[in-house]
Amino acid sequence: MKVHRLLSIVMQLLRRKRISGQELADLFEVSLRTIYRDLETINSAGIPIVSYSGANGGYEIMEQYHIDRQMVTSEELHSILTALKGIQSSLEDPDLADLMVKVGALLTKSEQGQLGEAGETLIFDTNIWRGGHVDKSLIATLRETARNRHVVLFNYTNAEGTGEPRTVEPIGLAWKGYAWYLYAYCRLRNDYRTFRLSRMKELVVLDERFIRREISLEELDARWGKQDAANLVSMVLRFHPRARVKVEEYFPPEEITVTDNGYFIVRTEHEEDVWLYGTLLSYGTDVSVLEPKHVAENIKVRARQIYRLYE
Repeated sequence: MKVHRLLSIVMQLLRRKRISGQELADLFEVSLRTIYRDLETINSAGIPIVSYSGANGGYEIMEQYHIDRQMVTSEELHSILTALKGIQSSLEDPDLADLMVKVGALLTKSEQGQLGEAGETLIFDTNIWRGGHVDKSLIATLRETARNRHVVLFNYTNAEGTGEPRTVEPIGLAWKGYAWYLYAYCRLRNDYRTFRLSRMKELVVLDERFIRREISLEELDARWGKQDAANLVSMVLRFHPRARVKVEEYFPPEEITVTDNGYFIVRTEHEEDVWLYGTLLSYGTDVSVLEPKHVAENIKVRARQIYRLYE
């Protein structure tokens, strides 16, 4: 316990310009005398602590001192902190918060100053702007069940709107595109499945524990990618010139060809699902499906259904 407190005090001193003994005592819930002894121990270990008296007095580590960071540059540490902040915006994980403090402590005080205020040049935010919002407590609960091997039960609604209860063995979580997913072994399907968190309701953590099968989260992720590739449909789409901005934002340059009259021909592959048809319909009259014919026919059917709704 004392070793952990000593390390935490060092991290606090490295992170902050100056901190008083009383602040440290309050932070670690020990007496001021204990803090004095801890500071003396740290100083004896070769970490130079300087004390200042007066109204703004306190303790700090000499400016020139920092923990050996094994040739990691300040720019690389800034990048690590930026990524951690982005992940923390979704998870609010205490362990990540502690890690951010420790990584930040590897920077000198002048480098820490560059990171703050006008020094920030990048924000990585994994929060969803609109739709598909997930309670952060659900993410935390599922991470905990995966770690502790607890079976969970929830009601799940698929993309077609069909709902049914699922009992699963959680393996891990993945952030894909704009949504959180759970990788788990589904006892209903007797196989591994991927569940979108925004479609999970009424989660119950059971007392039952499971023995994790010999498969890693990375292997499941690779398997999902192969399944997606197997379900891809090749398409040729023609877009009106006024859709240029949307086309260039969504499709990579190598998939786009511009015709002499300004239209865009896009040759692409996509999983054929509800989301695909919703996306194509969102372009309205700005897109025509040239190939394959069955996708064009399905668009016609959906367009007629929408038309009848407003007749």
